[in-house]
Amino acid sequence: MYGIIATWRMALEGITEAEHMLKDGATASDAIETAIRAVEDFEYYKSVGYGGLPNEDMEVELDAAWMDGDDLSIGAVASIKDFANPVSIARMLSREPVNNMLVGAGAEKYAHKMGFERKNMLTERAKIHYHNRKKEVQELELKPYSGHDTVGMVDLDSQGSMVAATSTSGLFMKRAGRVGDSPISGSGFYVDSAIGGA
Repeated sequence: MYGIIATWRMALEGITEAEHMLKDGATASDAIETAIRAVEDFEYYKSVGYGGLPNEDMEVELDAAWMDGDDLSIGAVASIKDFANPVSIARMLSREPVNNMLVGAGAEKYAHKMGFERKNMLTERAKIHYHNRKKEVQELELKPYSGHDTVGMVDLDSQGSMVAATSTSGLFMKRAGRVGDSPISGSGFYVDSAIGGA
């Protein structure tokens, strides 16, 4: 028995690929990382990864988390800039015995040291959204926040192992350094292979 669930329509292609992997005997860890990376890499999903909506300073800050349901290990990054696939960085951090949640410059230093891809995550499309929203806020006195869609997933492989992971660019036009609930264990995600995940 195996399976994978995810939030939002944006996850469909990723979980479809992950389902094939799980059917062929892949681990929950590899399948869920593949599925979330698919969302992070698709520039037209404006709340996750490349093309994610920027903060009030027009910078894309990303949050991501990873949890292994077998040993309850956790890895997380928050407010990380200019690195593709923060879920993969979170996965690597889950293998650390300590210091497994890093934010801002510390997360970026770790990612660089571990050889993760540097990438400008701000797209031209996201800049247009930013300028349009800034104008709306000034003219109509709207609040910058207009919703967000974190991708969250839980999967189960045929060996009975479970993994949970999240990835997001957070609130649109948030203050620089703002961290939401998505990368926080027990708030944005949790999994225990003997019980279940959320």
